Amino acid sequence: MGFRFGRAAVLAAGMVIVFAAVALILTRVIPPPRKETDYLVIGTLATFASLALLFVVLITTYMKDPSAMFKRKKR
Repeated sequence: MGFRFGRAAVLAAGMVIVFAAVALILTRVIPPPRKETDYLVIGTLATFASLALLFVVLITTYMKDPSAMFKRKKR
């Protein structure tokens, strides 16, 4: 199960696109005048969306083991 550079580049590009899209949408939704905390919230939500995409893609494609999240303890 090799993690090739091409797949990593596509995943990174997808994360950047999701981050930019969420940040752009939120800057349109939050009405001006914006304060510093508004930009903090926009960046936080965009980062959350990017990392959620990363988590979902890694779990559904690269880690196909059904027990990837939960492992039984050996007795």
